Amino acid sequence: MSIEFLLTSLVIVVTPGTGVLYTLAAGLSRGGRAGVVAAAGCTLGIVPHMAAAITGLAALLHASAVAFEIIKYAGVAYLLYMAWNTLRERGALDVERAAEPRTPLRVIADGVLVNILNPKLSIFFFAFLPQFVSAGEPAALARMLELSAVFMLLTFVVFAGYGLCAAAVRNHVVSRPGVLTWMRRGFGAAFVALGVKLALTEQ
Repeated sequence: MSIEFLLTSLVIVVTPGTGVLYTLAAGLSRGGRAGVVAAAGCTLGIVPHMAAAITGLAALLHASAVAFEIIKYAGVAYLLYMAWNTLRERGALDVERAAEPRTPLRVIADGVLVNILNPKLSIFFFAFLPQFVSAGEPAALARMLELSAVFMLLTFVVFAGYGLCAAAVRNHVVSRPGVLTWMRRGFGAAFVALGVKLALTEQ
């Protein structure tokens, strides 16, 4: 395992995106346990992209403009849906103390969808993983699986850290309605911005 792979992966994971935003919202809304569960969901959402990269399906996705556009706009629609629910005081950033708890399965499912509906991840891993596998390596598949597992572990640890940090300030947020209102607006705007960014991406 090269230090270059670990550092590159860490930079990629730490950089804020849809998964980080969702995990922060979960930690703020339901506490540390929900933040960790959301981190697990986002991590599981990486699996299809890594599988696509390893099996070569990402190349097909990259070559097919129609497939890319379908998945891309499904992701955009889901991000806008999350923004709408957040602004309506439902969904990811429903942080009222008396709110009905969301089941871990629902938190995980939303986390999976956040990452799975992003075709750029498949293309990214298709370009990223092979750089750390030697040409002609006899156990290339096993090597790529190993690197993928490390990347997923880093993702879970970093995202869980984001969720726990958000949970640590949860009480301060809940006790201040004005702050809560602006945070809802901020998260809603961030989901919209990420949706717009995804919509403008090209293959």
